[in-house]
Amino acid sequence: MTAGRLTAAGATLPLSHIAGVLLAGGKSSRFGSEKSVAPFRGRLLMDAVIAAFDGLSRVAVSAKSHSEAAKHAHDLGLTVIADDACAPSGPLAGVTAGLDWAHREGFAAIATLPCDAPLVPAGFVSALAREIGAAPAAYAATPQGQHPLCAIWRVELRTPLAARLTAGDHPSVRGFLKESNAAAVHFENAHAFANANTAEALAALERGA
Repeated sequence: MTAGRLTAAGATLPLSHIAGVLLAGGKSSRFGSEKSVAPFRGRLLMDAVIAAFDGLSRVAVSAKSHSEAAKHAHDLGLTVIADDACAPSGPLAGVTAGLDWAHREGFAAIATLPCDAPLVPAGFVSALAREIGAAPAAYAATPQGQHPLCAIWRVELRTPLAARLTAGDHPSVRGFLKESNAAAVHFENAHAFANANTAEALAALERGA
């Protein structure tokens, strides 16, 4: 895994200042069942993703309160956070809830990953933390495109995000990061950020396709 240097230098964000948030609150409509708890290489899909938060002292799971993801997170001793019921549905509602939780717990930032990206390697958070500089957020980009939910978000973003959601607006994740002048951190291995949006896609990832 290699991450390209940004042109604007900045200090590394220490891992001790970052909490992990697994985004597992989606509808899984394309998958056909709750994908976060689908089996993957001898464990649950969400467990494979949580492993990429290696080095972080706290990890929370953004999930619906009665979901299998929430139940499994409780079994693991992880905090479960729920979206604001009044907010428009979408991944940024989970990010905002995660930022609010991290702020209450005294963290400076969160690292997020979607629950269907099981190949993201350990060291992913460290790579973003080294490159974020003074930017409010940093996200992964590969030769095949951007991965805006594979990101670090400073807690200061909770205010503008909450304002957008309170107004009934759920912007695109890419659009919000662009508006916020987030830093793109380049990784050469696009396959490491592959998403299992369907059961067939997950089976292909399990086979190593």
